[in-house]
Amino acid sequence: MTAQPRKIAFIGSHSVRKTNAVHSFAGAVGRSGRSVEVGREVIRFNPLGLNEGSTPEAQLWVIMAQIQQELELRTRADVLVTDRAVVDNFAYFLRATGGEDPFDVKPLIRRWAGTYDLFVRLLPDVPLKVDGVRSVNQKFRDEIEQILDLILPTYVPTNCLVELRASEITDGFDWASLVERLVGPTEPGDQPIPQPVSLHPTLWD
Repeated sequence: MTAQPRKIAFIGSHSVRKTNAVHSFAGAVGRSGRSVEVGREVIRFNPLGLNEGSTPEAQLWVIMAQIQQELELRTRADVLVTDRAVVDNFAYFLRATGGEDPFDVKPLIRRWAGTYDLFVRLLPDVPLKVDGVRSVNQKFRDEIEQILDLILPTYVPTNCLVELRASEITDGFDWASLVERLVGPTEPGDQPIPQPVSLHPTLWD
């Protein structure tokens, strides 16, 4: 493993193919010869509720669970790829609180946002998809996107943010340039040995 593990987060509102992108990108990292861990979207394990009716306490749980997962996985591989980050989870928190910060989490969000090496925001140019978990309310997704537009300039440096349209995330998407941006090129003459993609054992469906 490299001396300094790297961390990349795929962010955005719901139903924008983040999970597909996470696993596809992780596979590309593995093929480059680096070890890789994948962190799943923690909202699916939230015991306090989700979607439009989520409470401030429920969204606080999500932020804390996101950080806990990243702490557990951070040093297990050369690269940690996460499905969401504290920043887009914070957008859902702000919607639930009406823009207030009743638990004073803004300093934590700002500091933790600095632990990511790269963010990839997927923009919602695909229709909402019924998956039995996330909302299919277009107004709800639009509200989250508007909050993201407002907060990302504050919490994410422009040189650490890549934006892709969700419709671009297909089986044939070429991640090579993004892998190189995150971890650097393969050394000349090296023949990378593909590494397995490791998922936290408790994070499977």
